Amino acid sequence: MKEKKKQRGRTGTVGFCQSCGQEHSLPAAQAQEAAFQLIKNLERSNRIDLSIPALQANPRCSLDYLWGPARGKMFGVLVGQAPNGEQVHLRAFSGQYNGLWQVPGWVGPVFDLNTFHQVHDQEEREIKKLTHEIAELPADAQERQELLQARKKKSQQLMREIHNLYQLCNFHGQRASLQEILGLKKGVPTGTGDCCAPKLLQHAALHGLTPLGLSEFYLGKENASGARQHGCFYPSCQTKCYPILGFMLCGVGHPEKTPGETR
Repeated sequence: MKEKKKQRGRTGTVGFCQSCGQEHSLPAAQAQEAAFQLIKNLERSNRIDLSIPALQANPRCSLDYLWGPARGKMFGVLVGQAPNGEQVHLRAFSGQYNGLWQVPGWVGPVFDLNTFHQVHDQEEREIKKLTHEIAELPADAQERQELLQARKKKSQQLMREIHNLYQLCNFHGQRASLQEILGLKKGVPTGTGDCCAPKLLQHAALHGLTPLGLSEFYLGKENASGARQHGCFYPSCQTKCYPILGFMLCGVGHPEKTPGETR
């Protein structure tokens, strides 16, 4: 890949906070060089488990995965400052990587993974069992229609329980669920909270880091719509991230000021 990366439109992380009524943003500039370096390291190693010796590398962490049917993925780098003044670099990938929620050296999901498996695994097995039973029945069978409804209800309930695990933090030390932040009466859009920026900001807030910059880029086969292309940098997304990043960024630079207060 050429050293100079393309950029599409503005970059950076931005969102609107319902609590304080303001739009908060975090520029990409201070994380850009670290992002370029990460791209070099990933391409040189052709895998994402960079902290693992090559002979112990997980085949599922190969960059080849990004060029297959699953297509590419967004990656992000956050540069933060620790209380002692030291600069810290964090990195994250969106969602799961080839079925993995956690990879050594990368920030994990915003929820507790053990609790996720307790909530998810058994229910998911039951949903798959229903799917198998449905496939065995004629399309016009009454029992099939009943099983379809049962599966739908189970899936919806499971998603509600999973979304309840997403307790997001901001830099005032506040926590809120996706439902509370979004204020939606209907369900939360699938994938909300799984992008790079929420993962990185959650980790920073929980570990007392002050974010200085956050940069996100895309690697791999372009996505189905062509809106994401290999080697390009992009801002945080408008559909899933903008509504929650405002809350998560609230307090960056002035953690002593809580929403509703004036200077």
